[in-house]
Amino acid sequence: MADATNKGLKIVVVTPERAVLDEPADMVVLPMFDGERGILPGHAPFVGQLGPGELRIKLGAATKRYYVDSGFAQVTGGVVNVLTARALTADKVTADMVTKARTAADALPSTNPVERENRTKALARARGLAAVSKKG
Repeated sequence: MADATNKGLKIVVVTPERAVLDEPADMVVLPMFDGERGILPGHAPFVGQLGPGELRIKLGAATKRYYVDSGFAQVTGGVVNVLTARALTADKVTADMVTKARTAADALPSTNPVERENRTKALARARGLAAVSKKG
């Protein structure tokens, strides 16, 4: 059961290379593999699979945006832990990155199930980058 006395959230984002973020938040919106999920203070414990897309962190009137490249999220005790292969601030996502990701995904073969799965994942990453880039 969620702790009803919890007054805030903390968001921690970690990649294999480094800790990207560790700060307070009023709300976190996670890009799950099957759609977005909003996390507010007092949220029940949760573990889920992330999809490539936009991570939004709201604190007061400010909203920080990141591109995350899949991974996992855990919510427990007022802390949102995000484990991802890559996390970029939205201002680092460029139209050129989106174009290169889409071109690379389109070039992948899809003649067997494994190749189709790889191509599908690459296309999802390109769409995630594009969604973050368009809002910037």
